[in-house]
Amino acid sequence: MGKLLSPLPGRNPDCSDITGLGAEVVSVDYRQPPLHPFPAALEDTVAVWTEITAETDPAKTAIFGTSAGGNLALATTVKLGEMNADLPGAVFAGTPATDLENISDSWHTLQGLDPLGARDGVVAGAFELYVGDADPSDPLLSPVNADLEGFPPTVLISGTRDLLLSDTVRMHRALRDAGVEADLHVYDGQSHGDYMQNLLTPVPEAEDAQRELYEFFDRHLG
Repeated sequence: MGKLLSPLPGRNPDCSDITGLGAEVVSVDYRQPPLHPFPAALEDTVAVWTEITAETDPAKTAIFGTSAGGNLALATTVKLGEMNADLPGAVFAGTPATDLENISDSWHTLQGLDPLGARDGVVAGAFELYVGDADPSDPLLSPVNADLEGFPPTVLISGTRDLLLSDTVRMHRALRDAGVEADLHVYDGQSHGDYMQNLLTPVPEAEDAQRELYEFFDRHLG
């Protein structure tokens, strides 16, 4: 398997899981709000991607991330397309925030079921800090609004109790509507990011998600 770029801190379970698949993982310690709002993080991931692909075949390299990292993985790929730069061979976005205007259905219906939404205003406030003075509908902030024609094969994961379930489902549909090969895996009873909970005790859903990711990356990266 090839190299994978992750806009996540190295200690994130995503990185551990992907490394376990036999891939080399590059984790990006990108600038974050409130000191560094959009587009600082995006600039950092694009810069790292450019550096990596100067020596690595982009077609054998993927970009991945979960939650805010999933948003950034998608947005980075959108930006690369706008730049006519080399695109990754595959993208994995786990339970990504894809519409920062907070209009997706599950954003409202699952507030009381997903621990992510347990504290009123916390997530929305985090989005506001990241967006800064920009327009939240900008495709580089809300990738569901992007022109996705020519986007790389993408796999998305969520759960039926995930606050960002609708963001994930809408992104999958937008990719499919653009003719992109896109897989969607939704796990019953899982909240935001639960598919990563496999480090201390084996969890069937997490093991299944890891298997799906391995097969997806193996198929598209070789």
